[in-house]
Amino acid sequence: MLNFKNISFSYGSNLAVDQLSLQVNPGEIYGLLGPNGAGKSTSVMLAIGFLTPDNGVVEINGQSPAKPEVRQQLGVAPQSLSIYEELTALGNLQFFGKMYGLSGNKLSERVEWALEFVSLSDRCKDTAASFSGGMKRRLNLAAALLHDPDMLLLDEPTAGVDPQSRNSLFENIEELKRQGKTIIYTTHYMEEAERLCDRVGIIDKGKLLAQGTIQELVKEHGAEDRVFATVGNTEQELTSENHIAELAQLQSDGQLEHFRTERANLEQVFLNLTGRKLRD
Repeated sequence: MLNFKNISFSYGSNLAVDQLSLQVNPGEIYGLLGPNGAGKSTSVMLAIGFLTPDNGVVEINGQSPAKPEVRQQLGVAPQSLSIYEELTALGNLQFFGKMYGLSGNKLSERVEWALEFVSLSDRCKDTAASFSGGMKRRLNLAAALLHDPDMLLLDEPTAGVDPQSRNSLFENIEELKRQGKTIIYTTHYMEEAERLCDRVGIIDKGKLLAQGTIQELVKEHGAEDRVFATVGNTEQELTSENHIAELAQLQSDGQLEHFRTERANLEQVFLNLTGRKLRD
């Protein structure tokens, strides 16, 4: 549904996206993962036609996102909240619905549905300024859904939210997938990608480093199960190639208190590919 073909884009001398190629299939949740400043938000802006690539081609169902009829198929919840704090939740959705060309009964039906979908019906007459961070994120999502788009682009949709709102957003996204929506989901939280995404692409410095299912990435990029043993009061990671033999030796020597394992996961893949150095 979405195709990036060798896309590059620079902000002046800063190369934000570097020869990026990826494909998002209809009906899937595709996670775009990367550290802060990796190029995730720029990629979203390129996907919706807000930015024009310096090189390469962006296509949605074979057409340019610069076309109004193509943009009408898209719903966007940007990282920077696109809501008006001085308006009520109802006023926000009525405004954005009209921007999408909705009116009359259709507008009323979609606004009512969106408020119910994100559990804000009981707060619809309160101003957005009075909302918590999680409620604002849910209102942001509702605005993106008013025109019933085929594809959603959700850029860091859980930034700054409480655990309850975060879980509610997850449930919303899972329901949208069941409805057949195609979803591009940017995040740097590995547990979100592991829960939600059919496939993920890991980018850094604008480059696609790897993509595939989580199982494929774990297998292909060096992530391994880890084994930890408690000896005395100290827990240590076993580093030999034969964990069973090492545990047996510790047991035989009377040193082993207990042990635990950590399954190979997406976070290990991410750190292997992007490095462990702090990003500020």
